[in-house]
Amino acid sequence: MSCYFQYDARLGIETPALEHDWETYPADIRVDILFQWEQIRGTIPDRILKLESSIIVKQNQLDQEDDFLTSCRLNSEIADLASIINDLHLWFRINQDLESKTHH
Repeated sequence: MSCYFQYDARLGIETPALEHDWETYPADIRVDILFQWEQIRGTIPDRILKLESSIIVKQNQLDQEDDFLTSCRLNSEIADLASIINDLHLWFRINQDLESKTHH
């Protein structure tokens, strides 16, 4: 089943890596893919919480920081983490689209 997923180091999760259109996979394979995706998807909220905690730490550091370059670096790191969180939210919602296609 891992051949249908690949690890995304930036997101910290495996993401679907389908080589064909969803509808071309046999129903039993689609069910297996959805099952695996649901397990991966279930880890996304915890991953988001961890990233949000990192943002809070960096924001607290930023509040105390007087050095301009360090402040810029912290702002950039916060923006990167927020971008990852946004992408994780998108991946979390993708399951709804796959399930609706499976039921049709």
